[in-house]
Amino acid sequence: MELNRKNIKKILFIIFVAILMFLSIQNIHYVFEYIWLFLHLISPLLIGLAIAFILNVPLRLIEDRLFGWLNKKNYRLWDRVRRPLSLFLTMAIIAGALFLLVFLFVPELKNTFEMIVQNLPIYMEQMQTWTEKLIHRFNLPADSLKDIQLNWDKAKTTVTDFVQSGHTNFVGKTMDITTSIFSGIFNFIMGIVFALYMLLQKERLSNQAKRVMFAYLPRDRANAMIELGNLTNSIFSKFVTGQFLEGCIIGTLCFVGMSIFSMPYSLIISLLVGFTSLIPVFGAFMGTTIGALLILMVDPMKAVWFVVFIICLQQVEGHFIYPKVVGNFVGLPGIWVLLAVLVGGSTYGVIGMLVSVPICSLLYSLIQQWVEKRLYKKGIVVEENDSVPK
Repeated sequence: MELNRKNIKKILFIIFVAILMFLSIQNIHYVFEYIWLFLHLISPLLIGLAIAFILNVPLRLIEDRLFGWLNKKNYRLWDRVRRPLSLFLTMAIIAGALFLLVFLFVPELKNTFEMIVQNLPIYMEQMQTWTEKLIHRFNLPADSLKDIQLNWDKAKTTVTDFVQSGHTNFVGKTMDITTSIFSGIFNFIMGIVFALYMLLQKERLSNQAKRVMFAYLPRDRANAMIELGNLTNSIFSKFVTGQFLEGCIIGTLCFVGMSIFSMPYSLIISLLVGFTSLIPVFGAFMGTTIGALLILMVDPMKAVWFVVFIICLQQVEGHFIYPKVVGNFVGLPGIWVLLAVLVGGSTYGVIGMLVSVPICSLLYSLIQQWVEKRLYKKGIVVEENDSVPK
């Protein structure tokens, strides 16, 4: 290889990258600390990006479909107010839906807890009666009741000693929890602000990103990056649409089933189950616990049947409805949808469940494209139902 000016720059760059990688491996714990610090600093921006992806779906629906007839008129004033008005309507619809859910749900939950407090002595008497029956039925010693009774004075003394001995640690943990809560609220509010700015100027931001890529990258790589961005936007948008459709389906099925079995709070609980089912596959179980608690105060036996009903409904939804609905929207087979949710949930919890399906769908699409290109270069044609390539 000729040692000209261009090749010397490439060699120096390779040496620099190799040294940087060696130092990074030697100090890997510092690297992860700095990465975590960087992600923490830009967390409002990342939250805003996620919120913008979600809000962009109803925003485009309102802007392109609802106001489609006005878009064809080419009014200057309308061109200026179209995006802010569409964004305002999007935020108003989402805020209204959340307010309606809270307005219907919180009073009932409050009444339930008040009923639990009021009826607690009755529940304790019933529990004692059931315990006596069990002791009599299984011929247990009569002193068994004394063994399960709580010593409230001793419990009070234990709690007091714990608080007094660990006062400093308790205050410190309380401050840490309070700081984390306020930090989370601040990041979420700033994320909403970033999302609003992104949506108001998304065409301008997209154009700026394209200019930077074409300025500093080769044309083919810049086009590949733009194609990847378009594919990512398409997959995430379809995923959000599929999740909303899935929530409507599971909420409707829950309402129909609860109405058939004459269960109380059918509308409120169905709305809650539909809302929590936005978390893939396992989200509806979050609403099940609260729904069962509400029904428990009215009819304990119906609360048991409600849990059984939701478990059956969730099995049908998780194995048949969700892979078909969301899988068809994001172009991902059902088996990979389930695998993505399981891996994402076990790795990053609820957030992992939310982002695992579109990320898996993006990787699936990219791998599919790479495989098709490789087969095309080799001149191999593999039909859908063929076991041997031609």
